[in-house]
Amino acid sequence: MKKIFVLLSGLMLLCLSSIARADLPDPDVLIKNTVREVLDIVRNDKELRSGNQKKMLELVDAKVLPHFNFEHMTKLAVGKSWRTATTEQKQALMNEFRIMLVRTYTKAFTSYRDQTVEIKPLKLDLAMTEVTVKTSIVKPGSQQPILVDYDMERTPNGWKVYDLTVEGVSLVTSYRGTFADQIQQIGIDGLIKTLADKNKTAAANAVIAEKAEAK
Repeated sequence: MKKIFVLLSGLMLLCLSSIARADLPDPDVLIKNTVREVLDIVRNDKELRSGNQKKMLELVDAKVLPHFNFEHMTKLAVGKSWRTATTEQKQALMNEFRIMLVRTYTKAFTSYRDQTVEIKPLKLDLAMTEVTVKTSIVKPGSQQPILVDYDMERTPNGWKVYDLTVEGVSLVTSYRGTFADQIQQIGIDGLIKTLADKNKTAAANAVIAEKAEAK
C-alpha cells in the first residue's frame, strides 16, 4: 500500500508539473508577445513617442525586465570573480547591472520609429532547457534588418533571457572583458562604484534632457 501511495503521489506531482509547464508560453511566443505589447504601447502613447524617459523606464521595467534572469546575466558578465564575491557584492552588482540594462533597453525603444520586429519560428523540444530565439528588426527604407538573438533558459517561473546578441555581438561577453579589467585594477567594490557612478550620471543626463525638451 505504501509503495502504491508513493507511486501515485509521484504521478500526481508529474502531472501537476506538466500542467504548470503547459501554462507557460514557449520562448519564441514569449518574446513575440512581449515585443508586440511594448511596441503597441509606444505607438499609442504620445509621451513615449516623444521620448519621455521616465515613462519609458517604467514601461521597460514593468513589461520587459521580468523576463530576464539578472543573476545569471550578471554572473556570466562578471566571470570567475563572481565566485569570490560576497553575497552583498553580488546583490549590488546585480542591482547596478539591472539599472544599466534598463537604460540600454529604454534607449532602444525611445529610438523606435515604425520598425517591425520579426520572430523566427522555433522548433522546441520538451527536453530543451536552453534555446536561442532569433529576431530581426526591420527599419522602413532599410534593406538590412538588425539581427537580435535572445539566449533563454527554462526556469520554474518560465523562460528567462540570460544573454542578448545584437548583430553577432553578445551583450554578456562584451561586458565580461571590461568588468574583468576593472576588477583586476580596482576590485569588485571598485567595479560596483564605477557602475553606480555611470548609472547616476546617466540618470542626471536624462533629467537634463527632459527639462531641455520641456522648454
